Amino acid sequence: MKSALYKKGMATRTKVMGKKHIAKRHGSTDKFSLQQQAFVTEYAWGAFWSRKDLPLKIRSLVTLAMITALNRPDEIKGHIRGALNNGATPEEIMGVFHHATVYCGFPAANGAVRAGAEVFKELGLI
Repeated sequence: MKSALYKKGMATRTKVMGKKHIAKRHGSTDKFSLQQQAFVTEYAWGAFWSRKDLPLKIRSLVTLAMITALNRPDEIKGHIRGALNNGATPEEIMGVFHHATVYCGFPAANGAVRAGAEVFKELGLI
């Protein structure tokens, strides 16, 4: 039985990331991957993304800045889609990446910009 926090997290995660992303992440038959997805859903999405102290759009933009700093382009692509779902514009997202250049360095920001351009092209936004 899934906890209330997991259910809350799944609702928020689906709203932000979309059903296609959820199906891909939870489609694994590997018990270790499934355990990780349950943990992420319950704690990251249920305990933190579901908080009311920041609007989802701001939370998405902050997340993009942090994962740019961590140089995680694989995570950036999914969170760009989430930010768009939360009402962020491509210009705002790129503004985060350009601002990150100053604080995170060119290599991390360059990777984020490339990921952004790739996602925007896939979605027909550029």
